[in-house]
Amino acid sequence: MKVAVVGGGSTYTPELVSGLSRLDVTEFVLHDIDPERREVVGGLARRMLDRQGYAGSLEVTDELDRAVADADFVLIQIRVGGQAARLADETFPLPCGCIGQETTGAGGLAKALRTVPVILEIAERVRQSSDAWIVDFTNPVGIVTRSLLDHDHKAIGLCNVAIGFQRQWASWLGVEPARLVVDQVGLNHLTWVRRALLDGQDVLPRLLAAHGEEIATGLELPARLLEELGAVPSYYLRYFYAHDEVLREQLDGVPRAQVVAEIERELLELYRDPRLVEKPALLEQRGGAFYSEAALGLVASLVSGDGAVHEVDVRNEGTLAGLAADDVVEVPARVTREGAQPLPQPPLAPELLGLVQHVAAYERLAAVAARTRAAVDVKKALLAHPLIAQYAVAEQLLDRLAAEVLA
Repeated sequence: MKVAVVGGGSTYTPELVSGLSRLDVTEFVLHDIDPERREVVGGLARRMLDRQGYAGSLEVTDELDRAVADADFVLIQIRVGGQAARLADETFPLPCGCIGQETTGAGGLAKALRTVPVILEIAERVRQSSDAWIVDFTNPVGIVTRSLLDHDHKAIGLCNVAIGFQRQWASWLGVEPARLVVDQVGLNHLTWVRRALLDGQDVLPRLLAAHGEEIATGLELPARLLEELGAVPSYYLRYFYAHDEVLREQLDGVPRAQVVAEIERELLELYRDPRLVEKPALLEQRGGAFYSEAALGLVASLVSGDGAVHEVDVRNEGTLAGLAADDVVEVPARVTREGAQPLPQPPLAPELLGLVQHVAAYERLAAVAARTRAAVDVKKALLAHPLIAQYAVAEQLLDRLAAEVLA
């Protein structure tokens, strides 16, 4: 089996390498356009694989067609423009009174406009040379996955929010994580956990009763919000539920992009050490916790057809009532060799559905704007977003987007 990682020079890559032994991989390819990252991350990957006793081949290359040729799986984890682009996405909305965030609001739209055309070009090259599954971890995952599926690519989107909840809650319950299904539903970075199924039985009320305050503190949201919703929001929902508070913090604080850039600099320095043969503890501060487990677990199910449940981004196709069939939703799904079949879901409560419908409309328009690059389509997407939705603000943001992304 051949697995190719596009964006293989990412500091996330050691996470993937650390779990590679769970798969029968004979060819592992890391592709990246950055020569320094290829050398540094590729060198650490080789040392880690040697330590694991990996018997297959490892190739590190900047040739995309060579990387994806005859691949069975292509994992995409790129960041177009690097951390400098992320810093722009987190800061340009602030003078307009909008939060800056790389997957939500105007910043997320900027990232989509920058990223989708590149992803589609990669996917087309994959299609020309293999029948590989494309597993996308590149943000904004919902819009990117929608764009891939709109162009008939064999793709699944992946996020690590649900697996983070699963691992924490399983430790509290004293059970193996595989026994716990986190029934998290909605859109990428706009999800709520309505049930936590331990061997089929819902234990979310028990978890909220015992750990509600701790969960809420971790999300930086009021515990009473969780009680009133009867569900646990993704931490990304803080950008909606506590918008003004987040905006004040961003205006006064250090952008996350600066923090991540410094962590990446330190990680790459660590990766250069020829004595390092395992992922360093600092990687846990980078974000993306349990990404490798989620990605490789999904790949394992697509290979074996074991029917395990994974939280993925797929077409709605009637899973969540009130959304269009072609909307891309993030839900638990049973995964076989044929792909992901979402688990049946009860209707979303109105206080959840309204926000999901609003953002789903924005994502639809964002995917169109990423394809057409037309100012009028970008403005429509801005007007549809619930954190913007003001014409004068949309025009201000459009001017910045035209300068930052569309030029």
